[in-house]
Amino acid sequence: MSLDKILSIAGKPGLFKLVTRTRSGFVAESLTDGKKISVGMAGNVSVLSEIAIYTLEEELPLREVFAKIREKEEGAKTAISHKAGKLELEEYFFGILPNYDEDRVYPSDIRKVIQWYNLLHDNGIDDFSEPDEATAGSEAAASGAAPSEAGAKKAEAGTDTETGKASKGPKSGGTGKGAKSGGSGKGARAAEAGDPEK
Repeated sequence: MSLDKILSIAGKPGLFKLVTRTRSGFVAESLTDGKKISVGMAGNVSVLSEIAIYTLEEELPLREVFAKIREKEEGAKTAISHKAGKLELEEYFFGILPNYDEDRVYPSDIRKVIQWYNLLHDNGIDDFSEPDEATAGSEAAASGAAPSEAGAKKAEAGTDTETGKASKGPKSGGTGKGAKSGGSGKGARAAEAGDPEK
């Protein structure tokens, strides 16, 4: 399964798999416990394939960051926990992405990226290749659950792990510095969705 079917939902911890579209939104299944939830069209949702991390030169798609982590860890889970301290998180991420923008990617964004990578690993999702637009479009049509039609948004800021508000890391659906998601942030594209567990 590619990242264009994996969602981050505001206010919900972890990640979700897009299941199907409904009249009022869509149904998603938690990658953590397998429970299904209904999300309305107004829900703040970010698709992982739309998220990118700020570097000093460009915005690097999250899938490429995941691929770098997978290469470093030789296909295993990360050697560091997402609950690690600020300095440990920054040191680890620097080893993955030496040119990441430290002013716009917050530790909370790094924590989220690590948590998401490990969650995807636990679910056997390791296809971090560039999605084929034609294939993605046909698959979405077949499932009747195109993320854009399901209320999914591009992320454009990081989200704070405690408040759910965007910070400066990955672009997310809020207003932060780090990641790009569906909002207006400074950092990386990480979704303004469920905050990582502490």
